[in-house]
Amino acid sequence: MRTCCIYAVDMSTSGTLTAKQPAAADRVYAHVKQGVLQRRYEGGTLLTEGELAEEVGVSRTPVREALLRLEAEGLIKLYPKKGALVLPVSAQEIADVVETRQLVEEHAARKAVPAPPGLIARLEELLARQKEQAAAGDLAAAAVTDRTFHAEIVRSGGNEILSRLYDQLRDRQLRMGVAVMHSHPDRIAKTLSEHEEILGALRSGDAEAAVNIVHRHVSWFSNLARGEVR
Repeated sequence: MRTCCIYAVDMSTSGTLTAKQPAAADRVYAHVKQGVLQRRYEGGTLLTEGELAEEVGVSRTPVREALLRLEAEGLIKLYPKKGALVLPVSAQEIADVVETRQLVEEHAARKAVPAPPGLIARLEELLARQKEQAAAGDLAAAAVTDRTFHAEIVRSGGNEILSRLYDQLRDRQLRMGVAVMHSHPDRIAKTLSEHEEILGALRSGDAEAAVNIVHRHVSWFSNLARGEVR
C-alpha cells in the first residue's frame, strides 16, 4: 500500500504551490529564543514588543504570545508596559544543571559499555564536526554539537524516560555552553580533548574510565556557580 505525505502549502494567485510560513508567533518565538541561547540578547537585556515586532516583521499580538511562551520556559521575565527582561543564568541554575547532568550522564556512560559500533561512529562524526566548528570560530554551533555528543550517549541506553529528562536540559545547556566558550575560549580545546578521552574509553570498553572522565568533564561547570572558572 502506497502512503503519501501531506505538506503545509499555500496557493498563490499565480497558481504556484508555495511552502506555508510558520505562524507569526512561532517566528517571533524562534527569533527571540535563538537570540537568547546564542547570547545575541545577553542576560539583563530589556526587549520591547515594538522592537521585536519590527525585527521579525509582525504585529505586536504574536509578539506577546511568543513572549508568554518564553517566560513559561524561564528564559525571560515579563514586565507590563516595560517589556521582557532576558534572565541571566543564575549560580543556582548552573549548580542544578551540573548535578542533574552528573546523575544522568555518569549512569549513561556506564550503561553504554560495551558500546555498539553505531554509537562509536556517531560520536566520531560529532567530534570531527565540533573540531571543524571550533576551528572556524563558530562557537554557537560547537555548543550545539557538544550537547548532541552527550545526548547520543544518554540515548544509547534505550531509556526513553531518562532521555526525555535529559532533553529538558537542552536549552539551559546550550546557553551555558555558549557563554563558557565566549568567556573562556581556551576551554574549547579542553572540551575537545575530554570528548576524545570519553570516546576512547567507550571504544576500549572501559566503563569506569568513561564514568570518571564524564564526571571530571561535567564537574568543571560547577566552577561557574562559584565564580572560580579560569
